[in-house]
Amino acid sequence: MSVSKRISNWFNERLKLDELPFFRTPDYMYHVSDWLGALVAAAFMYTVISGLILLLYYDPDNGYASTQFIINQVPYGSVVLYSHLYGAYAMIILAYIHMFRNYFVGAYKKPRELLWILGVFLLVLTMGASFFGYSLIGDVLATSAVDVGAGIIESIPGMQWLVPFLFGNYDNGQYGRVLAWHIIFVALIGLLFAFHFFLAESYGMMPSRKVKSKAPAVYTREEWMKFNPWWPRNFVYMLSLILMTWGFILIIPNALAYLNGLPQYYNPFLNPKPAPPPTSPLAATVTTYPPWFFLFFYKIADFSSNVLLDLSIGAIIPLVYLILLPFLDRSEELHPLSRKIFTGIGILMIIYLIQTTLWGDIAPGVPVAFKCQVVALLPPAVIVAIGLWILPSKKSSEGPKVKHSFLHLGKALAPLAILGFAVVSLLFVGGLAEFVNYPSPTTLAILLPIASLFVIGAKRIAPIILRMEQQQTSSTPSPEVSKLEMKKKFAQYIIVVLFVLSLVLMVTLWTIPPTGYESNMFGVDLGLIFVMWGEAISLYHYIVYKKPNESYE
Repeated sequence: MSVSKRISNWFNERLKLDELPFFRTPDYMYHVSDWLGALVAAAFMYTVISGLILLLYYDPDNGYASTQFIINQVPYGSVVLYSHLYGAYAMIILAYIHMFRNYFVGAYKKPRELLWILGVFLLVLTMGASFFGYSLIGDVLATSAVDVGAGIIESIPGMQWLVPFLFGNYDNGQYGRVLAWHIIFVALIGLLFAFHFFLAESYGMMPSRKVKSKAPAVYTREEWMKFNPWWPRNFVYMLSLILMTWGFILIIPNALAYLNGLPQYYNPFLNPKPAPPPTSPLAATVTTYPPWFFLFFYKIADFSSNVLLDLSIGAIIPLVYLILLPFLDRSEELHPLSRKIFTGIGILMIIYLIQTTLWGDIAPGVPVAFKCQVVALLPPAVIVAIGLWILPSKKSSEGPKVKHSFLHLGKALAPLAILGFAVVSLLFVGGLAEFVNYPSPTTLAILLPIASLFVIGAKRIAPIILRMEQQQTSSTPSPEVSKLEMKKKFAQYIIVVLFVLSLVLMVTLWTIPPTGYESNMFGVDLGLIFVMWGEAISLYHYIVYKKPNESYE
């Protein structure tokens, strides 16, 4: 028995992991698109952990000065603060992706109605917690965001009392009330998430439409018991996703911290550093924005002078629609083209969300005449309607045939892919060496895209190379087994490479100053290590658990 198997059995016996009421997973579901909820949970976990660290140093009675203290005086404080901020951003983006993916596959249908509704409430709570957390920075942008929120509430008749209740004495730099609401919202997310998680585990992931073409799309108990138990395969796969999510949450903001001189309209999206305090003369030079995740509503508020109407268009109607969706779409069909009205509404919600967000960034606070609103919003609706009308309706049982075409495409591109991967590998090694010797924004900016290409190429080149090898050994008696074994050998080599590279980065971690301009390199390096470990565990999952007869559906 292998060492890993003995360790797995040891934990299994002591913790009785096989008896946990968690979903058993069929072989074909080990793809990121089926685990988007795990990515959201990973971002939430990271944000909570980093938030607890920040809570040790944050003084709510002196918000802006406290933020500056964390960034400039606390060892690696800027790494924790920036990644905490982007952890919340990642959670919002992943929650949107998770929600709309489930929207289009019909994962809100029976018996998952309550699961869907809880997910919508979780998104609302996430937006609320992020808003209060964003305001804790205390800079001119945060103060402006609270001003906008307070102004909206004050314009609603009879609701003025709510402003001091929610925000306290924030305009004097005191954020005790804001911090309290931030923590309350996070606690509510944790409670609802636990309920959401256990409901998801009880129903299981949404089966493929080839397996279950209509609602209710759930596996029977007999089918379920044939699948892979939660321990250890699901745990290993989930751990790889968590580490990679944490890695990117660390890499992106700490790399962006070295970008200076960005145009103003990039700041709401890219700049993790605080703006000047509201009392500074520099504050007058900053165009005030709400947090980027509320830019869509900020623009919709320019559509009219009636706050209640704007609230209805931008928030109340979409939320009510999403909550009632399981009761509005009563058909059993799961294919999006069998639910054209709801599919069209979903596509328009995404388009309008992106459109008004970018519009709010480019022209914040600029009133929009009704004619301009029609010109901007009507064409997407017409195009989506015509497109869905032209496309034929499909039954859910009609499965995708894309993967087979990808196989042929990969076969045709194999020589070019191998050559390209060899070039990228050389560039990656050279870029990494240059960055380790001369860490700077320039060398980092060169290394990051090359590293991304290397990781992507390493995953994609393996099947291409092995396909060529299979052609040379087509006379072997068990081609599928032989092909899989060669892939696993290639994966083992990549694990060794990733392990060596992570060791190199771990050595460099201790040479990075804990404060100052270079300290954010710690976050970049640590993020790269997490990504490499996550990728290595993903490859380990492939080597140990991948079966020759695993099907795509």
